[in-house]
Amino acid sequence: MRYFETRGPVNPQKNYVVSRSEETADFINRIKEGRYIVLFAPRQTGKTTFFKSALNTLVTETPDYFFIQLNFDTYADLSLSDFYSSFYEDLREEIENTFQRQDNVPSKALIDFLDDTKLTNAFSMRRFFNKFERFLKNRKVLLIIDEFDGIPREAVSGFLNALRHIYLSDELHCPYSVGIVGVKSIAQLNYDRSISPFNIQDDFSLPNFTLEQVHELLSQYTEETGQTFNPKVIEMLHRQTGGQPFLVNRFAQILTEESDIPKTETIRLEHFLTAHAKIVQEGNVNIQHLITNVRREPRFRSILMKIAAYEGGVPFNPYDDVMNELAIYGVITKGTGNLCEIVNPIYQQCILLTFRPLFNGLEHDYFPEDIDFKDYLTPSGYIDLGRLLDNFRDFTARVGFRILQVPDTPQEFVGQDLLYTYLDQFVRIVRGAMYLEVQTGRGRMDLVIFHNGRKYIVETKIWEGEKRYQAGKQQLRAYLKLEQAIEGYYVVFDHRENPTPRVESETEGDVRVRSYVIPVVQERPSSATSEK
Repeated sequence: MRYFETRGPVNPQKNYVVSRSEETADFINRIKEGRYIVLFAPRQTGKTTFFKSALNTLVTETPDYFFIQLNFDTYADLSLSDFYSSFYEDLREEIENTFQRQDNVPSKALIDFLDDTKLTNAFSMRRFFNKFERFLKNRKVLLIIDEFDGIPREAVSGFLNALRHIYLSDELHCPYSVGIVGVKSIAQLNYDRSISPFNIQDDFSLPNFTLEQVHELLSQYTEETGQTFNPKVIEMLHRQTGGQPFLVNRFAQILTEESDIPKTETIRLEHFLTAHAKIVQEGNVNIQHLITNVRREPRFRSILMKIAAYEGGVPFNPYDDVMNELAIYGVITKGTGNLCEIVNPIYQQCILLTFRPLFNGLEHDYFPEDIDFKDYLTPSGYIDLGRLLDNFRDFTARVGFRILQVPDTPQEFVGQDLLYTYLDQFVRIVRGAMYLEVQTGRGRMDLVIFHNGRKYIVETKIWEGEKRYQAGKQQLRAYLKLEQAIEGYYVVFDHRENPTPRVESETEGDVRVRSYVIPVVQERPSSATSEK
């Protein structure tokens, strides 16, 4: 039986795999047209799996291609001369492997040519391909280079210029087509900021999985085992991961291999929520890579929190180094209206946990004396969320300026951070589950709580004016109807100098929204004021 893979390229014989048939057909057509293709995407998005699958399809359909597949992942620290020497050693080995795969034997003349060749620079590389083509009897050379951003800095310009010269040549066209695969784009590898030496590139985008592709992946498991997924689980899995291939497969691993769910049972929402909690807390390689990258630069924290907190959004600037780096790492993307978006709710939740202090110093002030979290359960065992949020509102008033003393938390985000921590602690104590549901990708943070078979939705924002406040209520109502919920909670933190607290309960049709505007103290009172 096959299994879901997260440790590297997938093998269709061993693993469940998304076919990506449309993307594959597009990629192959560009190869047949002799394009020099660049495919850049964040790590663990399935690039290597994709192009290997595309090559296998191409060779099966059209055997007159001679493909050479290389990897630059160990080249970064080499000198220029060592780079070309290593490049040629790998190139020759792969040429021999290709002959073997095609059940052919290279001629003696070709072997002598390969023995006599030495590559020392970009010019000698270009001359090599010119002569090599003569031995191939009209077969077209396809050169694929994975992990291209491992190329030494001093080799970038010359190497790309040589490929450009080949592409533009009227006589020489070997390699016929080139595929460059990596994380950084050509422009980002162009360290001296000169005009790109590779302006003939054909950019290829490899998107995350669509909902239909997630269905396709999971249905392969169902066909082999008979175990089904509740449709809501598939929808939630796609929504929470944004279709990110590693996260999709990791969820599937947990649900099918690590959760001890009998194969006769349908995989249900409660199973998904357990898997969700595990992914957020386990520190798998994808999440660790995310956290390492967002901690790399202090400015990342500020921009990520602004993207998460403000509905007005942060414009995506492709010339800004900070935004470019976050996009390279697969943390943000350019979304609707040219605004930055964090790519999926799981990443946003992990980012919030990363920047949240372990202790905020206010935990003992959450409740009045002789009251604790369990007092906010009804006699029937359900959450009295209105009363719980009323207490949070009162808590912020009780602690006043001490909110400003929460460690390592920018003042403008302290209200949302405290609410998240407060609800997270409550949910853990009452053995519920909580996750983020980011409907617009920015500005809204919906905290969704599951407990005792019921679902509770709390939307949080920062005050951005009366118009946005009222619009937010309508957005929440629409979301509640979509989720077939009858009640939701809307919490807005007001950082103005003279905020007006509000609590409003409004019913429209069958949907009830309880809204809070909670002032956030702006500064600690002076000692003189405190003494009066």
